[in-house]
Amino acid sequence: MAEFFECITDKMAEFIKEQPLFFVASACAEGRVNVSPKGMDTFRILGPTLCGYLDLTGSGNETAAHIKNDGRLTFMFNSFGRQALIIRLFGQGRVLRPSHSEFNQYAAQFPVMHGCRQIILMDVSSTQTSCGYTVPQMELVAERQSLMKWSAGKSDAELQEYRNIKNTKSIDGLDTGLND
Repeated sequence: MAEFFECITDKMAEFIKEQPLFFVASACAEGRVNVSPKGMDTFRILGPTLCGYLDLTGSGNETAAHIKNDGRLTFMFNSFGRQALIIRLFGQGRVLRPSHSEFNQYAAQFPVMHGCRQIILMDVSSTQTSCGYTVPQMELVAERQSLMKWSAGKSDAELQEYRNIKNTKSIDGLDTGLND
């Protein structure tokens, strides 16, 4: 059932592009494991061993803290449609913030979204397909606009102030690197 590969194949890339939802998992040797759902048009495959997502301002910044303190990431995509399939991407993460020299190069690959906090990149070390036979079949009703409405009501300075209060430490007290 499960198969491992060394990169993102073309067939995987097609499947991933069709998914409206993905999950990012990260952890350090100590503390909580974080699994976070992501949606909207924020994920990109940038090469056979490089992918990432546009990370928007939110209530926490666990992924960045785990990258800074460990680096391991897993992205998971699963079909809720007719085709039963799960794809996992495993690798090491990197965080690019707007002040990073490579940020604009990668940001050009994503839609412009108010509230962009950083880009999370993954250098892919392996990929896996698995059956997904127990994942329910469901239909997407609509993308939630809650975060976009919230961030649209904030100035850049207000978003930065929010990040300084809510996004500089993980729930386990790890530094997220946001103010580096």
